[in-house]
Amino acid sequence: MKNFLKILSVDEYSITPKYLQLVNSVLLAIENGNIVEGDVMPSINDLSFALDISRNTIERFYNELKKSGIMRTVPGKGAFIQKTDFDRPLKLLLLFNKLSTHKKIIYDAFVETIGKSAVIDFYVYNNDFYLFKKIITEKVKLDYDKIIIVPYFIENDEESIDVIKLIPREKLVIMDKLVPQITGKYIAVFEDFEGDIFNALVKLLDPLKKYDCLKIVFPSGTYHSNGILTGFRHFCNEHFFEYEIVNSLAHHVITTKTAYITVVEDDLVHMIQAARAQGLEIGVEVGIISYNETAIKQVILNGITTISTDFNLLGSKTAELILKKDHKKIAVPFSIHHRPSL
Repeated sequence: MKNFLKILSVDEYSITPKYLQLVNSVLLAIENGNIVEGDVMPSINDLSFALDISRNTIERFYNELKKSGIMRTVPGKGAFIQKTDFDRPLKLLLLFNKLSTHKKIIYDAFVETIGKSAVIDFYVYNNDFYLFKKIITEKVKLDYDKIIIVPYFIENDEESIDVIKLIPREKLVIMDKLVPQITGKYIAVFEDFEGDIFNALVKLLDPLKKYDCLKIVFPSGTYHSNGILTGFRHFCNEHFFEYEIVNSLAHHVITTKTAYITVVEDDLVHMIQAARAQGLEIGVEVGIISYNETAIKQVILNGITTISTDFNLLGSKTAELILKKDHKKIAVPFSIHHRPSL
């Protein structure tokens, strides 16, 4: 019997479910000629023990192979490879900086659009440059059709660009945040941070006129794009608003006749609590604008005003360009939801 332990592999760092990693290993082995028609697969119990993976995971792995027609089972005899002449799916390496509600929307839209046309190795590097570097330097040598990255780093920004440059341009896909230093022909679907906040505030100009000052809460050491601050300053200067960049609300006293913009959820919560503690009426004495639309923001305080990217479109458009082999760079549209908090 063929030694499948040398063929099947599971990477504990990968977010891709283990059963799909095993399926992807089989597809790669068929492509490389390491698995051929008629090969006998190990029993579920033997493979579960050998790989130290639950029996349920192995069962799911085998069920996927059977559903695709690659493997068949014969009662009393075992499981056999019966099909090796299928269309080769795209091999994608997908790296997210973190997991969040909005990243899940992007991921789900991407996976739904890409469908069964690709196998995906999914990793989350938690804004950690060194983990990102480790993954890229190890994986860039492998035969991926596309390497898709969401490039946010808390530090080592310049070094991260050097790592991204290791990826051949024809394989590179940048999602969510454009990296201007990376030139050449590659796919990019991104947010226009500077333009989005400027244009959003222009559209909110009428309700903003009742405030004398605008303040944006932008935490020190955040991975968020400085383009947000550039667009914010541009708007305030052009429309003659006093403004302030607040790095932390910990010791900040909320001021009246001021509209606040928060980019992270914790600061939104802190902002609401502080305003209430000071007896300020939100939407009258103090305004609040929050980044990124969520269902809960539609009902808190009768509605929080939001500036938000179309995360669903960001994921689906990226997948669409990959499938079409269309090396475009596209800024996704943003949306504004004006509610009583402003």
